[in-house]
Amino acid sequence: MLNYITWDVDPVLFSLGSIHVRWYGLLWALGIWFTLVITQKIFKHEELPDKWTDKLFIYTVLGAILGARLGHCLFYNPTYYLARPQEILFIWQGGLASHGGAIGIVISTYLFDKKFSKKGMIWVFDRLVIGVAVCGAMIRLGNLMNSEIYGGPTTLPWGFIFVRDNQVTPMHPTQIYEAIYCLITFGITYWLYWKREAYKRTGLIFGVFLIGIFLSRFFVEFIKNNQESFEEGMLLNMGQLLSIPFIIWGIWLIMRSYKQTNNNSASKISTSK
Repeated sequence: MLNYITWDVDPVLFSLGSIHVRWYGLLWALGIWFTLVITQKIFKHEELPDKWTDKLFIYTVLGAILGARLGHCLFYNPTYYLARPQEILFIWQGGLASHGGAIGIVISTYLFDKKFSKKGMIWVFDRLVIGVAVCGAMIRLGNLMNSEIYGGPTTLPWGFIFVRDNQVTPMHPTQIYEAIYCLITFGITYWLYWKREAYKRTGLIFGVFLIGIFLSRFFVEFIKNNQESFEEGMLLNMGQLLSIPFIIWGIWLIMRSYKQTNNNSASKISTSK
């Protein structure tokens, strides 16, 4: 009985002449589509303008891709890319950082709210991040198909030997771990929205999302290989350091959402007297 999995999947799904369709790109596209469908359903449920969904889709996709690329270049290898700024545009060479994508989505959502919804950025996030959690899972599966961003050695029976990356020792498939916590976060936030009407407590769903994604990411990083050599010897790696502000933000949002609810209840009691 094998106690590991040999992983030798071709990252190219199919080719048409010189055009190569990769699993990573397909899974990115599927993640974006899932996010759009879920957000459309939510906006329709609240009878919000159809054009909001279209505009939000454009803003967040551009923000996510640009932010993810800039995040990789500036967080993980700034010396190289600042010396060769033109290569920041070479996105086809690979190199996207999820924390940069998160920052890009924050900025693009802020701009969308200022121009269109005008209900507050957190209000938008309470509805948007439910689908984003699914997108995160798709992206991590794309990393798996690329045989990249995996963990350290393991003796667990689900360890992966990444043949295409010249590995001969079973490694933690942290791409799968991250995809799982993204899907769990999706399930919780989806349940909070549809079963508990948590969107009426501004910031609650978004706060739960931040905790589910970035606190989980923080712990997974302990068994994940560092992406850059400068992280060696650091007490916390770059992924963990970048996760901490999002974790704190999530805790604050959850606390604030309940504080607002309690204040509103107290106000109603006082008024009734």
